[in-house]
Amino acid sequence: MANTWFQFQQFRVHQDQCAMKISTDAVLLGGLASIENPQKILDIGTGTGVISLMLAQRYPIAQVIGIELDNVAANQAGENFNSSPFSSRMKIWEGRFQEFNSEEKFDLIVSNPPYFPDHLKSQNSKRNQALHTDTLSFRELVCNSASLLSKEGCFWVILPPRQMQDLREVSKEFGLSQWQSFTVQDKPGKRVIREMVCFGLEEKEFQSQEIFIKNEDGTAHPSYQKIVSGFLLEFP
Repeated sequence: MANTWFQFQQFRVHQDQCAMKISTDAVLLGGLASIENPQKILDIGTGTGVISLMLAQRYPIAQVIGIELDNVAANQAGENFNSSPFSSRMKIWEGRFQEFNSEEKFDLIVSNPPYFPDHLKSQNSKRNQALHTDTLSFRELVCNSASLLSKEGCFWVILPPRQMQDLREVSKEFGLSQWQSFTVQDKPGKRVIREMVCFGLEEKEFQSQEIFIKNEDGTAHPSYQKIVSGFLLEFP
């Protein structure tokens, strides 16, 4: 029987109660989303809590809040937080992001959001909730995130290229500028399968980079190794 948990170097993530399991998308976002010395971090749609845990490891003084709509997933994420070395700095907030209010602003907001507005749905309601934008539209995601950002804070999102283009258009309406973009390809020369974009309220010079998961021979590409080093067991 396969493990119901995923072991990282500094923490373990149980995921048997979550519709969306740990993915390369989540690990890339958790390893890459960054800003200098964040004090407050918000993870929208935390799921298993893996992105929050990776950010808590990377930023040892930051307070991290993970938001999760699904009750069962929220409970499991909370248990993962509590059993980690970073538990004193981590909290779970259960509910709809549209109803989340905070007097404090966040320096770093991250999301690996649902992105299938028209996709044929499965019979698994929890998986539908995690994958489809019915429960959180891009407009709601961007609007609420922009209102919660600190003046110099940033908002990181990972999406497939077509959906990222839609989110880019929405971000302009709410005064967000693109700061950085990372394209993700399985191997050099292959099509782009994901984009990670960093948005902020201030204007900054735009930068872009490429990330490759594997080399041509199937071994881990250096650009991927750099991101997951210190997290995945095989990359110390």
